[in-house]
Amino acid sequence: MEAQKVDMFLMANAKFFPDSQKFALRERLLKIDDEKAYMLTATSFKDPTTAIILQIFGFGEFYIGNIGIGIAQWLVSMVTCGFGAIWGFIDIFLIGEKTKEYNFNQFNMALATMGV
Repeated sequence: MEAQKVDMFLMANAKFFPDSQKFALRERLLKIDDEKAYMLTATSFKDPTTAIILQIFGFGEFYIGNIGIGIAQWLVSMVTCGFGAIWGFIDIFLIGEKTKEYNFNQFNMALATMGV
């Protein structure tokens, strides 16, 4: 993929990936051909802002596919009469980075299925 197209992809999708992985993303994108790059543009990524908003209401972990953790947060909160909601509150500050890591893993899986 051309460097200009890689840079455009990264600018358009910068908020979806961890800052520490952007160099690795760029290197991997430079190695793929345009047909596979087109398939990557069809990949949808989870929005970290949406995850934060959903986590405020207790649904952030469900949004990024962590069903077990989401259920555990709800159960702990109910068993402790709401005191377990501290876990969910702390997760409000962590869910954004968790979402970015989820997106990075989805990106890597998409490349792996393409044989890259």
